[in-house]
Amino acid sequence: MGTTRDTIDQNTLARLVEAGAVRGASIIGQPGGWGVVIQYGMTERALAAKRGAVRNFARFETLVGYLKKIGIAKYQVDATQYDPVTVKEERFREDAAERMRHAHEAAAHDKWFRAQVEQALQEADDPATVWLSNEEVKAHSAARRAEWSKRAGKQVAGSGV
Repeated sequence: MGTTRDTIDQNTLARLVEAGAVRGASIIGQPGGWGVVIQYGMTERALAAKRGAVRNFARFETLVGYLKKIGIAKYQVDATQYDPVTVKEERFREDAAERMRHAHEAAAHDKWFRAQVEQALQEADDPATVWLSNEEVKAHSAARRAEWSKRAGKQVAGSGV
């Protein structure tokens, strides 16, 4: 079943079920989980995942729930090639936790950044906001740089370098 080139996407399957065109379904066990082949008209096609490959359900209960939700309650089951040990071995991905951690960090940063932008826009629109001229900002920055240079000079001189 993994090499089936003719597949059907989930949206098309839902439309066929609504139209009453599906005449059967077969759940096929395989190493790594369960797939489903849909029969409609004179055609048989495997259910595809979003990226076009054959959809593989790790848990039988998940597949049954999906089929029932879209309106397919009767089907045949072929567990000949199903291997529960392979499911556990093939499903483990060490990088998944790291990928999810990065995704959560990125989402948190995005949320923080958007809040900062919103706060800045509110302050800019506030009539009570005090605006500084470019010359005032340059003078303030020059004074801060001079103070930092002065501190750095004292630290270097006091450190014996």
